[in-house]
Amino acid sequence: MIKIYGMPTCPYCDYVHEQVKGREDEFEYINIGEHIRNLSAFMHLRDTNPVFDRLKAEGDVGVPAFVFEDGRVSVDPADAGLIEYGSPAACSIEDHKSGRKGC
Repeated sequence: MIKIYGMPTCPYCDYVHEQVKGREDEFEYINIGEHIRNLSAFMHLRDTNPVFDRLKAEGDVGVPAFVFEDGRVSVDPADAGLIEYGSPAACSIEDHKSGRKGC
């Protein structure tokens, strides 16, 4: 199972979250804003994993973040077989919220 750290106020996270709804056997979406325990787990990951170094230097939070079963960490949705918001294959946030097929 792939863990995804994100939060609903992040459009990139929201886009990824919509793609994994109903796929709970493959993905666990962890809302870091829902509980301090979730935020703490994400902050520990962010503070200790070099994947986030460039993002931190740019002032980016680093969500959505993906943690694979083997412990590998990525911030690229494609690594989890998902589409990144803003890519050519992506719909807009409004498209998928309004129920457009394929979003």
